[in-house]
Amino acid sequence: MTDDLTTTSPAAGYDDVVLAAPVSIPYQRYSIKSAHWFLGKVMAELLRQSGLPKSRLDGLCVASFTMAPDTAVGLTQQLGVTLRWLDHIPMGGASALVSLRRAARAVQCGDARIVACIAGDTNQVDTFRQSTASFSRAAQDAVYPYGGGGPNVSFAFLTAYYMRMFGARPEDFGKLCVAQRDNALRFPYALFRKPLTLDEYLSSRIIADPIRLFDCVMPCAGAEGFLVMRRAEAERAGLPYARLLGAVERHNPFPDDPIQYRGGWALDRDALYRQASIGPEDVDVVETYDDYPVINMIQFEDLGFCKKGEAPEFVRRNTFHGGGSFPFNTSGGQLSVGQAGAAGGFLGLVEGIRQVTGARLGALVDDVQHALISGFGMMNYDRGLCSGAAILGAK
Repeated sequence: MTDDLTTTSPAAGYDDVVLAAPVSIPYQRYSIKSAHWFLGKVMAELLRQSGLPKSRLDGLCVASFTMAPDTAVGLTQQLGVTLRWLDHIPMGGASALVSLRRAARAVQCGDARIVACIAGDTNQVDTFRQSTASFSRAAQDAVYPYGGGGPNVSFAFLTAYYMRMFGARPEDFGKLCVAQRDNALRFPYALFRKPLTLDEYLSSRIIADPIRLFDCVMPCAGAEGFLVMRRAEAERAGLPYARLLGAVERHNPFPDDPIQYRGGWALDRDALYRQASIGPEDVDVVETYDDYPVINMIQFEDLGFCKKGEAPEFVRRNTFHGGGSFPFNTSGGQLSVGQAGAAGGFLGLVEGIRQVTGARLGALVDDVQHALISGFGMMNYDRGLCSGAAILGAK
């Protein structure tokens, strides 16, 4: 089965498709405002930052978990936009990469000239509980009746398995959390701005063994967005931009694995690097989806930065700071910024655009020529169903 999945025809490149106008709407722990309010704010900021009139946008891709009863169609009326291309990507942590691929192909084919990719969610007092209770049919039928609810239990399951298989220690996960917090101290939108020590990490309470307090993302409200267009459009508007060198996505990879220890990146990384005409050694900064530290380790391996099972040692020999070895999650990632629903899946891509274009808000990395961003989403107890990655290049 794996051989069949890895021998598909190579995808066409992305030519002169570029990304511009990276926007973050500051996160809030709780908000009484709707998801629509946050999505409207990010759209307004995209227009303000780009200097484009609303009429120039003819494509829209939306990711949100809390927009019900609306979908992207209803949002067009509320935003006052008239479009000829529209998509709705409810894929959580993979939403940004999937949105980017859809938007890039639409721009290439001429179905749209400028696509706004936006994600936003609210977080009211009971929003997260309601969301997890209705997350998927698999959760409703096969998880909650047995008393296991929410992502903490699922990632505890994956983390324990990974530790048994590959010898990862709590100190390894803690090192990633501490490094990301150090990076977040330079990111103005991070909700966690207090330094974290390894001792504090190790002494924090167990949430779902072996998951500790600082292994868990904090739900919050917020929004992220960016624009996709051809290079000529960006230059005509005077916008700094990042070139899209390659992008991949995969859904329900390795379904026969009894417990997930690898994701779709393992199937598609060679195609990704071929599209971009670079290798892992050429990547200057990495932004991974990080709702729990174990998924960072899996991405390090599956994206080719180390071999399967070698991520614990890889973590031990790198610093992950902006000025150190293997700059990683330079905004602090979700573990320090917060997880604003589907916008959490956009956080790394928006930060990657900033790093490549020099509009950096997080940890400073000198002379970024290539940034790799990866996403992971839709966790159904023992596995995440969606994965994606993209490589961005400087001018």
